[in-house]
Amino acid sequence: MLASRLVSETFAPLVDLIYPPRCPLCGDGLAAQKGLCSACWGTLSIPGEPACRKCQRPLADGEFDESQSSTLTCAPCTARPPRHDGIAAGTLYNDAARKLVLSYKHGGRIALAPMLARLTSARLPVLDGDWLAVPVPLHRFRLWKRGFNQSALLAHEISKLSRTELVVDGLVRTRATPALGGLGKVARANTLRGAIAVNPKRLPKLRGANIILVDDVLTSGATTSVCVKALKQSGAKKVVIACFSRVLGEAA
Repeated sequence: MLASRLVSETFAPLVDLIYPPRCPLCGDGLAAQKGLCSACWGTLSIPGEPACRKCQRPLADGEFDESQSSTLTCAPCTARPPRHDGIAAGTLYNDAARKLVLSYKHGGRIALAPMLARLTSARLPVLDGDWLAVPVPLHRFRLWKRGFNQSALLAHEISKLSRTELVVDGLVRTRATPALGGLGKVARANTLRGAIAVNPKRLPKLRGANIILVDDVLTSGATTSVCVKALKQSGAKKVVIACFSRVLGEAA
């Protein structure tokens, strides 16, 4: 680890000379290849307080009683208590977050993973005891086509920052599914039914474990819900969802 860091620090000036650091959002020059320019940092929407104690959904004025700040629960979680044990989202989904996600996932800019992981890890609760980081899986056909699992890369970085163990193959896709965009809640659930399961080889490690379930974006929550259900049915004690960005809507 020390040798790797020394090599990285030694060659960093040469890399910066050949490939000048640029902001991944606007393209302006940077002092180092570690994040965004000061102007673009301000375009990200970072979740704040007060927030739902179950899912960290930000609550607007008038949605809560300040005397009950420690027990605040949003309307979706009240109506249908979630299976998960919390959501840690680095950002709320907006144009800036969308551009970063598209560059990362579809543009192949995997070097963004450390920055996305830092923003996500900052929102994690205090992790008492031993925890495992498990990414949302890709089906092998999609993995071959894309070349990498964006959630797995993010989980790798988060595991280093949170000092948790990475179990990259804790969950598996048992069959390929079409893209969920444009589908309603019921259609998404039907599409994903039986498509994700716990890897039998990792069952002993996952049983009774506290798990950080990692995804890049939480949209409707359909995929993560299937993952949480599979982990809990296999004996996982706690499952906290960690994502870089979260679409505020039905996701809970």
